[in-house]
Amino acid sequence: MRTVTGPTDNVVVVGAGLGGLTCALHLAGAGRRVTVLERAAVPGGRAGLLERDGYRFDTGPTVLTMPELIDRAFDAVGERLADWVELTPVDPAYRAWFPDGSSLDVIADPLRMAAEISQLCGPREADGYLRYVEYARRMWRLQRDDFIDRNLDRFTDLLTPNLARLVALGGLGRLQPRVDRYLRDPRTRRLFSFQALYAGLAPHRALALYSVISYLDTVAGVWFPRGGIHAVPRAMADAASKHGVDLRYGTTVDRVEVRHGRAVGVCTTDGEHVPADVVVLNPDLPVAYGELLPAPVPRRIRRLRYSPSCVVLHLGSRAEHRRLAHHNILFGRAWRRSFDEVTSGRQLMSDPSLLLTNPSNADPTLAPPGRHTYYLLAPVPNLARPGLNWRNGLAERYADELVGVVEQRGWAGFGAAVETREVVTPADWLDAGMAAGTPFAAAHTLAQTGPMRPATLHPGLSNVVFVGSGTQPGVGIPMVVISGRLAAARITG
Repeated sequence: MRTVTGPTDNVVVVGAGLGGLTCALHLAGAGRRVTVLERAAVPGGRAGLLERDGYRFDTGPTVLTMPELIDRAFDAVGERLADWVELTPVDPAYRAWFPDGSSLDVIADPLRMAAEISQLCGPREADGYLRYVEYARRMWRLQRDDFIDRNLDRFTDLLTPNLARLVALGGLGRLQPRVDRYLRDPRTRRLFSFQALYAGLAPHRALALYSVISYLDTVAGVWFPRGGIHAVPRAMADAASKHGVDLRYGTTVDRVEVRHGRAVGVCTTDGEHVPADVVVLNPDLPVAYGELLPAPVPRRIRRLRYSPSCVVLHLGSRAEHRRLAHHNILFGRAWRRSFDEVTSGRQLMSDPSLLLTNPSNADPTLAPPGRHTYYLLAPVPNLARPGLNWRNGLAERYADELVGVVEQRGWAGFGAAVETREVVTPADWLDAGMAAGTPFAAAHTLAQTGPMRPATLHPGLSNVVFVGSGTQPGVGIPMVVISGRLAAARITG
């Protein structure tokens, strides 16, 4: 593993996202002096907080899996996540609503889940589900140590005995055909393959090795922190401060100062120079390269292929919809066509599948008394190619359309009860510093996976380190937290 050369005593982390905070905790635990510079008024990055009319909304991810990875960051400074954040399991993890009017609860306990599937789809499908769970579990175990929780610098780093086992299991084949080997019902096939979109690809184009996403999502368990997902980075920041990390909010970094091929610190927009032996960059990689580091931007970064984006509606409502679970997936009738539309760059889904989350169901303090919060997400094309213009009124029109879809699928009066609405589009993600207007970073194509994905260590500046969803291992809270530990390992050795 390549590591930072020269002194590493004084580290500046740019950005207090989950990756940057994880890195800071590991570095503090290793005895480094750490300064975190964050342009926002609060920590969290994409896992931010929106407060409006007495409602509190998570602005980023709403699904938390593998909290033990976060606990490892707390453990680096002798703390326990459980002492800082109250976590409760989400049961069911999801409730899936299908266009034929049926529904299915996704339960982390495979035996209970098999019983649910048997009741809806029959015992043969339940048996196929149990076999698929075992397949996905084996995939996770094969990948976890050798290919995910490890810094990879070159293709030869993949040459471990587990690579042969991964290939033998069909990991380099396509995900949808692999899922279809185990499941026959179109409802369960969708339920255990739609997660490929988290990796930026349609299930029929994603590699089967990404079955690990559905494993983490539907088998390992989903958790919810009291106060919302934002409570996690807030706790991480507080723990880091307790252990000597200097966190400075409202501080925007203008550039990394480089002399003689080495970073010597950062300069803020206020004209301050903050010296550093090592600089860790948490902003989206193309932004870090294009705006903070000296030109030119490497060709590899310029040619990254990006995941689809999304439109999110943060909704404060007078109505409680009792049939909804905490997380709900509202599937449309279209399937492959929907993925083709959302990856085209020019077309909205004609029959959208939606994620509808009701976090106040688990934590009533997120809304005023008698009120409820809803988070409605629709995948949409990113802005890598000219297409949709979100700045000409499309945002509100599409938001109205999405609310209408929810009503058509069984929740009459959903829109009429909304008293607060905030719409977030790819244009907003772009303004927030996310390349191609997507919060999901570079897609996990074969050419952007493992050692082919941008590494956590700069290829030319030996003391500049990257962290976040654009680096290894990739997108999602578990992967971003792992990237934080990997980034720290580049520094501590």
